[in-house]
Amino acid sequence: MEGVWIDLAKFGVSLIAILGLAWLARWMDLGGDLRIRDAAHARFLANEAIEGFEPVDLALDKAGIGALLRDAAGRQMLLRRHGAAWVARLLDERTEARLDRDFLTIGTGERSFGTITLHLGEAAGVWAAGLRRLPQMGAKHA
Repeated sequence: MEGVWIDLAKFGVSLIAILGLAWLARWMDLGGDLRIRDAAHARFLANEAIEGFEPVDLALDKAGIGALLRDAAGRQMLLRRHGAAWVARLLDERTEARLDRDFLTIGTGERSFGTITLHLGEAAGVWAAGLRRLPQMGAKHA
């Protein structure tokens, strides 16, 4: 009978520890669902990724998982979530894009960055056309 009480005590302590860790993670706001909230948030993330990048045009994914941004110099940036962080790349001629109605699938040519499919709605076609005019790798942006 003593062994049953010990097992119940172990179970109780384990349960309390698990609930405590879950509460701590929630209190620290860990594991949240990261999304781009709006255009201002996308601009902030773009400037964080590349200092001085000021978008004049942008397209947000309908679910908030990524964005395409263009600055006054014509540079185009892909912004996407990578784990618990946001990452960005300036797009160049290595970019691969495939348009499927309202969806645009974009790959940067970097294996570590991967590809992403953005739901851009009617803007998908306009941005797909813009990706055909990307600068050569290493070329200075005007």
